[in-house]
Amino acid sequence: MEQKSRNQTVFGHKTALPCSGVLLSAVLLFRAAAFGCACSGSSLGLFEGSRDVGETAIAGRTEYDPSGGLYRLTGSGENIWYHSDAFHFAWKEIVGDVELTAQVEWAAGAHPHRKAGWMIRQGMAPDAAYVDAVVHGSGAAALQFRRMQDGPTMEVPCGLPNPPYIRLVRQGRLFTMSVSEDGRTFEPVGTVVVPMSEPVYAGLIVCSHDNAQTAQAVFKHVSIRTRGLIEEKNRMLESSLEIFNIQTGRRRVVFSTTEMHMEAPNWSPDGKTLLFNSGGRLYTIPVEGGTPKRLNTGFADQCNNDHGFSPDGQWIFLSHDDKGVSKIYRVPSKGGRPRLITPQGPSYWHGVSPDGKTVVYCAQRSGQYDIYAIDLKGGPERQLTNTPAHDDGPDYSPDGRFIYFNSDREGPMFLWRMNADGTNPVLMTFDDQYNDWFPHPSPDGKWIVFLSYHKSVKGHPAQQEVALRLLPTDHEEEPRTLTRLFGGQGTLNVPSWSPDSREFAFVSYRLTEQENH
Repeated sequence: MEQKSRNQTVFGHKTALPCSGVLLSAVLLFRAAAFGCACSGSSLGLFEGSRDVGETAIAGRTEYDPSGGLYRLTGSGENIWYHSDAFHFAWKEIVGDVELTAQVEWAAGAHPHRKAGWMIRQGMAPDAAYVDAVVHGSGAAALQFRRMQDGPTMEVPCGLPNPPYIRLVRQGRLFTMSVSEDGRTFEPVGTVVVPMSEPVYAGLIVCSHDNAQTAQAVFKHVSIRTRGLIEEKNRMLESSLEIFNIQTGRRRVVFSTTEMHMEAPNWSPDGKTLLFNSGGRLYTIPVEGGTPKRLNTGFADQCNNDHGFSPDGQWIFLSHDDKGVSKIYRVPSKGGRPRLITPQGPSYWHGVSPDGKTVVYCAQRSGQYDIYAIDLKGGPERQLTNTPAHDDGPDYSPDGRFIYFNSDREGPMFLWRMNADGTNPVLMTFDDQYNDWFPHPSPDGKWIVFLSYHKSVKGHPAQQEVALRLLPTDHEEEPRTLTRLFGGQGTLNVPSWSPDSREFAFVSYRLTEQENH
């Protein structure tokens, strides 16, 4: 068992006390002693107290300059990681939703892994559940979290080096980190689900990553915006159409709205347009952003999230619910009357061969989901898989030799590859901590981007914490997590790579507060 700090109390709600002279001084001294404050006899501005958490060899301190609104935190501590933490904390008790924003600058410290930023924590025990948004001495930044007491620490890396501004938002059980270069436009880093009971402790932190030394960080433009407790019935879903750059690791929001539920983006072959579905209709929007424009799909006004472009960009394939049964159609890419491809249903489009002659899809026949293909010139559909398992999400390799798909034929939902005729299935992923869905090979054939749920999640439901992961097709590396977000169904169902294979599109979601509820 790890040695615990002497200060492990998870503090509860405060009671009101009379504020008169000697009694107030006594109360402040008592609180400073009980909470481990290093207040230097001055106000802490927005915060209620400051203290060291965990085993710190050198006592930390928080200094506040009201004239400039600056906070200077100095602290030691071995790390904020694994199952136990040690750092200095300027804290405030919070109930409910909160948005924390600050500009962060290093003032002193030597270790490249020293950390400074925001933290929301369940309690003051070294092994308490927490989420933080921090910048390291090396300039790397990350969203870090421990889901439960004494659990492991995980992280979501930030693609922007040395981000000047860091924001951490709590919305119920959802925690989101975003960063900014100018303090006005913020880009998302990641969203994770961490259950915490009320109250929580939110504030600024510093950790030297070397318990024999201290590090010092200065925080400017510090903002704490509390929202209070918000009932689920008073939340609404916000959809964000985003682009992820696999070279920089950065996310860019193209369009965000609460007015429509966006799902399943595609990227046009000319690189100019994104296509997505919402409310049974298809919409286009420029890659640079703008206002979505509804695509004319004729009578096909019950489109689900299985759609995409032909390789030459002349056609759009879509899945439309015909009297409650999904069938595959195609329309001109500029809109027009749908033409039926699959007379049988339910059929769900997922990919097209590089020569544009064959469509591959998931279909349910005789109560079983398998992979099928059909030639656009006509003829019967061809069954490519035949297992009692669920086979889904087929997509061609760019050379047309293989079809990638997901299947639970060995228990968990993993990624597979087979020859284009359905022979020689090969297992591609095998991490039993995940259920993997919807593999999409990049146009250059080097990468597969896919969606991963926790192993406990069955199917591909919406409103889950999911990971977007990247697998090299040569298998020289294990899959790596690009980001975590709140999503699932609608996030990455269909091919969405940019033509140059540097980026892909996806949809993330948030549960925001309804206005005037």
